[in-house]
Amino acid sequence: MRLLERMRKEWFMIGIVLVIAAAKLEPSMGVNGGPLKPEITVSYIAVATIFFNSGLSLKTEELTSALVHIKLHLFIQIFTLAFFPATIWLFLQLLSITPINEWLLKGLQTVGCMPPPVSSAVILTKAVGGNEAAAIFNSAFGSFLGIVVTPLLLLLFLGSSSSVPFTSIFSQLFMTVVAPLIIGQIVRRYIKDWLERKKPPFGAISSSVLLMIIYTTFCDTFSNPNIDLDKFSLVLILFIRIPMLKIVFAGHEHLSLISVPLLIYHPAQILLGSVLVPTIKSWMVSRQKGVKLTRPTV
Repeated sequence: MRLLERMRKEWFMIGIVLVIAAAKLEPSMGVNGGPLKPEITVSYIAVATIFFNSGLSLKTEELTSALVHIKLHLFIQIFTLAFFPATIWLFLQLLSITPINEWLLKGLQTVGCMPPPVSSAVILTKAVGGNEAAAIFNSAFGSFLGIVVTPLLLLLFLGSSSSVPFTSIFSQLFMTVVAPLIIGQIVRRYIKDWLERKKPPFGAISSSVLLMIIYTTFCDTFSNPNIDLDKFSLVLILFIRIPMLKIVFAGHEHLSLISVPLLIYHPAQILLGSVLVPTIKSWMVSRQKGVKLTRPTV
């Protein structure tokens, strides 16, 4: 019984292991163009489901109150799109004296210039009991901001520039992030009483969608022939963990090497973030209890 209870409690972690194993055994199922069609089911339907789910679960006042946390938003965006790229650049100056391939280093810098993740950031924040509304705002805003800022950062650090299809990227972000969130909020108004009475498992739904994203991500990683590196470079890249690459470096002869850090970073980010969920959640619960205990009684 204890084992079953433990498995039920840790179902998400078990799910991660199973989907990664399935991706390793048969990666062709979840690659772009494969039977699951992740270019549609994940890029559009799964991400839209996550934000529709968030729109249903979040109270409107929680979303509106998140907008006024200006200092928090400034900190997150400056950290992501200024401090982090600059820190990576300084770190890569040290790595440049190692035998690691220089184009892998450029790939690391490219990853460091990318905007914050969208779906995984929201799901993991929700999973640990964090401020989901703030995560939604910063993920969406950071993605829109990154359309302009990321090419400029790449030009600054790497000297690479190109034209970016702003209209198509804006429309995709609007369809998969903004519109589902708004629709979820509208639907919530009409079924608010039912939601509060039944309390649907919003967290489990989002986590299940994330498992699908993890599966297709690892399918792409395991089936990619470009990950063919010397052991030193691969281990170092994996230790650091660090569709815009194809735009900025379209036709570049070293595109495959530049892409490797992103191919490794994305699944590593999701995997390690998921593994840390129980630890961070326990820490947050203990902190919240501590705050309640130290509050003066009236």
